[in-house]
Amino acid sequence: MPLNREPNIADPDGFYQELIESQRELNDAQADMLSSKLVLILANHVGDREVLREAIALARKNTLQRKG
Repeated sequence: MPLNREPNIADPDGFYQELIESQRELNDAQADMLSSKLVLILANHVGDREVLREAIALARKNTLQRKG
């Protein structure tokens, strides 16, 4: 199963709002912990190591491109 790079979330604005709300009133360390836990929960749900590897590489590449 290849990594799906097409929009695939119903109501993406609503999802983004929920994601932001989940971090409300958390300090930076707690917000980072929440994000890390969410990544691990979703990675477990996906389960496919090749898809996860591709997602990690894509996220890293995107992050490095935005810095420079």
